[in-house]
Amino acid sequence: MADEIPKGSEPEASESLKTFGEVVKAFRRRAGLTQEQFAPLVGYSVPMIASIEQGRRLPSKEFVDRAEEKLDAFGVIRAAAKHLTRKAGLAKWFEEWADLEPLAVTLYTFETRMVPGLLQTPAYARTLFEKQIPAMSDDKIESNLVTRMERASILTDRPETIYSFIIEEHALRRQVADAEVMRGQIDHILDLGERRNIDIQIMPQARGYHAGLGGPLCLLETEENVWYAYCEGQGTGQLSSDAKEVSMLQQRYARMRTQALSVEASVGLLREIRGAL
Repeated sequence: MADEIPKGSEPEASESLKTFGEVVKAFRRRAGLTQEQFAPLVGYSVPMIASIEQGRRLPSKEFVDRAEEKLDAFGVIRAAAKHLTRKAGLAKWFEEWADLEPLAVTLYTFETRMVPGLLQTPAYARTLFEKQIPAMSDDKIESNLVTRMERASILTDRPETIYSFIIEEHALRRQVADAEVMRGQIDHILDLGERRNIDIQIMPQARGYHAGLGGPLCLLETEENVWYAYCEGQGTGQLSSDAKEVSMLQQRYARMRTQALSVEASVGLLREIRGAL
């Protein structure tokens, strides 16, 4: 699948992540649980459990607390979590939102500039990293690429989460990469759109005013039914759980869903864009 981590590009897990994973695995086995049995107890998918135990994914605070409780770990899991270090590849101002993404039961994204990160193919993402200013080192490009593809895995790891994406038409027509990469990117979006939990809509260029002219935004709801909003600019990001602000952005997103093309019409436009490449 296009959103899997490319072969040979497995992320280098830090020693602290590996150690934490081994601690969780040891207590899980002590409890006589398989990964398949443990996953529903903590509310995470089996692939997510495997990634954490292998030291490839930073666990959320919720995972740490639930694992500690369900495995009766004498405080050891919480203690091990205090020594975790984040992997490279995420901007500091984006880390909090990235930690929330795997916990979402609902996740909405509106993007005006490019294909949203969660929908990007490795080839498309690599092009963005290679052209970024200031220039990145080869190691930094690889690190960022692996992290982005790991983030995108939530689309398949959490099939019960509802995902909605609204993308400005011009962001899809902008050829940030060669035609082959762009065709692959659009094919990937079309494939993801076939999943029953993923809606992809295009905001057409013919639409004049719409509710998203204030810029890109993201919204998510956690399993505890807490909503968060995230807005991003050049080199900055703002996470908010303020009920008034989140409500305002929810209203805008709801209006945008009525102003964008339907899911079915969006498929037609995507195929048209692909055919013109």
